[in-house]
Amino acid sequence: MIRIPRVRASLLVLALAAAPASYAACTYPHAPGSLPDGATATQEEMVAAQKEVKQFMSDMDSYLKCVDDESPPSSGKMTDEQKKAQEAREKVRVQKHNAAVGDEEALRDRWHDILTVYKEKHAAK
Repeated sequence: MIRIPRVRASLLVLALAAAPASYAACTYPHAPGSLPDGATATQEEMVAAQKEVKQFMSDMDSYLKCVDDESPPSSGKMTDEQKKAQEAREKVRVQKHNAAVGDEEALRDRWHDILTVYKEKHAAK
């Protein structure tokens, strides 16, 4: 069992209670389940996959905006505990943002590779 010192537990509860309602409201979008093999895909499969990729990118843009809006406003005077809680929330927000951008870039790169293979295969015809 993990034991959290009473002071840290209190800070955690305070940080969660002080978080704005929108802090947990951002819904991470679902990436396309599977993408076709560019070497064997039909044009219809590629068009359908492209729509899914575009939808994911659009949903991810909305998610990133939501996450960026979570940035806590800078308050004037804060206690050390409040500053630590705000810094912790900001650290989590930045991690969420960076992870989402990483997922978005990974899907973009994967789709680009699939599209390149598809175009090379069909350019020879």
